[in-house]
Amino acid sequence: MADGPAPAATVSAGAGGDVAHLPVGNHALLVVGIMAASLLQVLDTTIANVAIPHMQSSLGATADTVTWVLTSYIIASAVAMPITGWLSDRIGARPLFIGSVVGFIAASMLCGMAQNLTEMVIFRALQGVAGAFISPLSQAFMLDTTRPSKQPQMMAIWGMGVMIGPILGPVLGGWLTENWNWRWVFYVNLPVGLLSLAILIAHLPARETSRRRFDLLGFGLLALALSAFQLFLDRGQQVDWFDSLEIWIYAGLAAGAAWMAVIHFVTARAPLFPTRVFADRNFSIALLIMFVMGIVMFAPMALLPPMLQHLFGYGVIDTGMVLMPRGVGVLISMQIAGFAVRRGLDARPIIITGFLVMSLSLWFMAHWSLSVDAFHVIATGTLQGFGMGLVFIPLNISAFATLPPQMRTDGSSLLNLLRSLGASVGISISTVLLTRNTQTVHEGLASHVTGGMGTLLDFSTVDRYQQLGETALAAIDAEVMRQAAMVAYIDDYLLMCWLSLAAIPLALLMKKNVRPAGPPPADAAGH
Repeated sequence: MADGPAPAATVSAGAGGDVAHLPVGNHALLVVGIMAASLLQVLDTTIANVAIPHMQSSLGATADTVTWVLTSYIIASAVAMPITGWLSDRIGARPLFIGSVVGFIAASMLCGMAQNLTEMVIFRALQGVAGAFISPLSQAFMLDTTRPSKQPQMMAIWGMGVMIGPILGPVLGGWLTENWNWRWVFYVNLPVGLLSLAILIAHLPARETSRRRFDLLGFGLLALALSAFQLFLDRGQQVDWFDSLEIWIYAGLAAGAAWMAVIHFVTARAPLFPTRVFADRNFSIALLIMFVMGIVMFAPMALLPPMLQHLFGYGVIDTGMVLMPRGVGVLISMQIAGFAVRRGLDARPIIITGFLVMSLSLWFMAHWSLSVDAFHVIATGTLQGFGMGLVFIPLNISAFATLPPQMRTDGSSLLNLLRSLGASVGISISTVLLTRNTQTVHEGLASHVTGGMGTLLDFSTVDRYQQLGETALAAIDAEVMRQAAMVAYIDDYLLMCWLSLAAIPLALLMKKNVRPAGPPPADAAGH
């Protein structure tokens, strides 16, 4: 049963060879439409971060409550993403994708028109739900409408949007906020979204639907686990972690619901995700690697902007310009990795090389000081982006190479979910360690500055200078704080370096020389 207009061509029963699962007439234009939608969703995960202070004053929120603008989007997206596969089978991938883009555009407009914090949180949650389906469906359609021999190239194009979007988000958000208004952070989605919508309506092919039963219990348990886990990460630093009963409740709910969900998915007759997805060794290992990838990819992206702005005095636009070459490294390495996979090279050495390059760049960052110049920031970022691209493309190709096309939407939703969870964990851990290490190092440095340093640094009589003396002490304390913060940033980068190296053994467990499979027979089993 088709979910809309028939594809431009069909594959004959038992057909093999280099033929797309869903051939289309104008493939290049369809790729533009899919990528425009995907880029919008990825951009909105970071574009609003810069505008938060402006939203706080405009919406009458406090520093604690305004963070729900970000939290509501993350939680809603995480909860909705796992049901992408079921919805795709039930109502059809084509109407779900088009409806998601419509919903995302409408929610973006509502966010721009919000008059108070309550409205903004509700509209951001709606935006998160609509956006949750865009990323998995865009990846699945890019694979389904492309010949197997060209799938590495398509994954390179799709990966560019996923990896460059978070880099461009703060830059674009900062420019719009400074030169226009924070509301344009959301209004900017309208023209690009409408262009994407027009292309999708005209060229997006249909996919067969099936009467797949909805696993309400599995979805409820998974939604509870994901929501509690995200609240645990987002609220932990604000309420001092396990010193707060609130955090114990979140941790208990997340652990209990996750454990029950695992048992349910293993024993249920018709679980939320088909069990054959996890039986695929390459895909299961790719999930673990993607989780680590989310940590080491997004944590440095979250750490670098505040470091450059607060410690080095960079402006928002200057920060974006310094970080943008990271995207150049991604673009170059994705093309190299895609070419290598198309030539039949083993994906495992490419993935390992990517992690080694990323760890090397993070090792360089762990040896920075307050005197580091823009050249070293740019060079290290470019090297790090180069490593990311080498990992991302072969990993995605290997994950889907042995997965049947009818399971790609489920697989894509899981892969994107693990990347998002990794990003949340990485950002949370790095932020917590940054705050705590800064305090610890500051105490250690301050004790050395104020005692036993000789007559030149004897502050015992500084009170005779009154306000001038207080200003001098404040300046010294500020410099000690800068040094302490730099040490804390270095510790975070070193941790990410070791995590990158720890992911390498996982790549060795993947199958060797897995190449994208052709389309399945017409009578291939569903879920």
